Amino acid sequence: MLVPGSAKGRFLRLSAPISLWGGVDPKSGMITDPRHPDYGRSIVGTVLAIPGAVGSSSSSAIMLELLREGTAPAAVIMGYADAILALGVLVSIELGHPFCPVLEVELNTLEGFVEGTLLTVTSEGIISGS
Repeated sequence: MLVPGSAKGRFLRLSAPISLWGGVDPKSGMITDPRHPDYGRSIVGTVLAIPGAVGSSSSSAIMLELLREGTAPAAVIMGYADAILALGVLVSIELGHPFCPVLEVELNTLEGFVEGTLLTVTSEGIISGS
């Protein structure tokens, strides 16, 4: 776990890495990058699995805004750890805003999870259907 915590949400696996800066609208939580294969989908309240983050150090600011606006995922599961994205969550905690757990796992361990399934994320692991 990069940022400890527990959360519940519907499983959403993005098919490609994403840049939060310019790729996600913090007011709506929608993927707004028209080049992204998951364009138009909402990340709000999901257990969001992403292969990795792309690019900008501004992703931390967008994550902070998502959390402040209430449009963030419930948890973020990353195939490759991204300290910049996790930093936005840590700053949110420091400012007294909501936060979400962030963890790194090999995404192939999520193969058995069906998109839309309710998942619980804890320090003990990821549990389906609870």
